[in-house]
Amino acid sequence: MQTTQPRLSFWQIWNVSFGFLGVQFGFALQNANVSRILSDLGADLHSLSLFWLVAPVMGLIVQPIVGSASDRTWNRLGRRRPFILAGAIAAVVGMILLPNAPIFVAFLAPMIMGALMVALMDASFNVCFQPFRSLVSDMVPPSQRNVGYSIQSLLINIGAVIGSILPFVLTNVIGLENTAQMGEVAPSVMWAFYIGATVLLGTVIWTVIRTKEYAPQDYNRYKGLKEETVTENSQTKAPLMTRLAEFFRLVKNMPKTMKQLAVVQFFSWFALFIMWVYTTPAITQHIWNVDKQWFDPAFIAAAPMVPESITMAKGAAGDWVGILFAAYSVFAAIFSVFLARLADQFGRKIVYAGALALGGLSYVSFLLFQDLTMVNVNLLITEVTVPLGAVKLLIPMVGVGIAWAAILAMPYAMLAGALPANKTGVYMGIFNFTVAAPQIVSGLTAGWILSSVFDNDAKYIIVVAGISMLIGALAVFFVKESDTHEHATVKGE
Repeated sequence: MQTTQPRLSFWQIWNVSFGFLGVQFGFALQNANVSRILSDLGADLHSLSLFWLVAPVMGLIVQPIVGSASDRTWNRLGRRRPFILAGAIAAVVGMILLPNAPIFVAFLAPMIMGALMVALMDASFNVCFQPFRSLVSDMVPPSQRNVGYSIQSLLINIGAVIGSILPFVLTNVIGLENTAQMGEVAPSVMWAFYIGATVLLGTVIWTVIRTKEYAPQDYNRYKGLKEETVTENSQTKAPLMTRLAEFFRLVKNMPKTMKQLAVVQFFSWFALFIMWVYTTPAITQHIWNVDKQWFDPAFIAAAPMVPESITMAKGAAGDWVGILFAAYSVFAAIFSVFLARLADQFGRKIVYAGALALGGLSYVSFLLFQDLTMVNVNLLITEVTVPLGAVKLLIPMVGVGIAWAAILAMPYAMLAGALPANKTGVYMGIFNFTVAAPQIVSGLTAGWILSSVFDNDAKYIIVVAGISMLIGALAVFFVKESDTHEHATVKGE
């Protein structure tokens, strides 16, 4: 009887994570367009980060619950796949309803409806995220773990590229309108969300159909778990207070590597949250030279009309954010191809720290690229006229992409070997605290910093993101890796 977990072929590893391409497609659409949608629906710059708090709060609530539940679940679909499929279906509903928020104005203000749909999407994405991370840990043997998470990072970034650029393509190739009046959503954004919902569901179904999870007895044997059966796991459901006490015990006794990675994660995700929320207003002001007053709903309401030049500039800048986000995802995808080999050769810590440092410097360099000279840019699929500074911003996207690729893969590769095999799902969920908490802190503070310290000049909040990521790079060197717990179990099990 085989006791060593079998190695997987390239395409088997690919199929395990293929659905993540679609999930990230939807997530990229959200990242690149939610600030734009909420601004069009009436949100001001200060409140944007508060609306974005929905994402990390949903992650904080959902992922540990889903992680614990998936650890105890075994049915016809397997252990992780039921949650991946359910999350995808719910996300599709949110993606279809979000751009149609103005339709529900008779029942709710469009901005509130939009926020609720963002909450639904984020909760659903988080239902998918954690099981996908755990699925790689479950299915891929330790010797292929760098490859497994690197392929996952590659697929994530392919999805992000397509999702980010789609509204731009729909406008500049297909010809859909990219502008909207206050209280409405641009048609190019609406159709991008419809297409994204279709891709998300299709890719997740592919993973669910093409990946066969190990039977309980095989999984337990490969992971070295003694006498742990699915019946014991699924039939024994302790009272709520007992489960909460067990949860807090797990948090208290989390592996040391996990605690050290939490510091790195804090400064990394604090920076990423700022980028997702404020890149659109930052480049609209800094590159398209739109005065910050046009991001104040009170000023807009008092104005006789919004000049067409302002509306067009906002639409063009919003589309270019999609290009920039697609660019960093392309560079991340390219770097992901070499990530496993670099980590094997130089060590995960060196690669991880170097990538974060490059990302931090790239954020800071945003200040250097203002140039209002209008130039024609051939993007192969179409030509556009944009400020030269917008084109130059593609340079720092290289560093941002390298940092993003490392953030998606390295902490999970470093963590996986330190986790007890019988609690991988719940610990991966708990680890999401290190993703959600810094975003919550960022959401609560970034808007205040922007308005009170920088007088709503959004480019400077991007610099704050860079400084944060540089601190994260330094914190990597304090992480002590451990690959000795591959067959460990939590004490008391």
